[in-house]
Amino acid sequence: MGLFDFAKDMGKKLFDSEDDASDKIKQTLESDNPGIEGLDVSFDNGKVSLSGKAASAEAMEKAVLMAGNVQGVTDVDVSGLEAPSADAGVVYYVVQSGDSLSKIAKAYLGDAMAYPTIFEANREVIKDADLIYPGQKIRIPGGTAPAA
Repeated sequence: MGLFDFAKDMGKKLFDSEDDASDKIKQTLESDNPGIEGLDVSFDNGKVSLSGKAASAEAMEKAVLMAGNVQGVTDVDVSGLEAPSADAGVVYYVVQSGDSLSKIAKAYLGDAMAYPTIFEANREVIKDADLIYPGQKIRIPGGTAPAA
């Protein structure tokens, strides 16, 4: 697990120039600390690099999504982040136009009413279950890709 890609023009606007991007992203991660000790953040031309020690695979996944769902970020590199092995039962999904958490839950978890599972797994990037946006990347724990 090393590099994750994101939509550059989507997400929360945190910074106006690359000069303060690293600090702003680090402040955001630390304010909703997903479980990263000794966090260091660098930003270069759309790429965020994270280093430190994650308490769990879930903490690392949440940090990736928090950093990646920021406007201006195209990639998140976690090669400098120590973390336990990633959870094989997690599916990453990019929100599409017309999606809702219940629609995503129906497709990936088999039950539209299981949307709170997705909401809780993404609390750091989804503050309101009714407010998701196209291009946002989320994690679906226990999810399986829907049949084509």
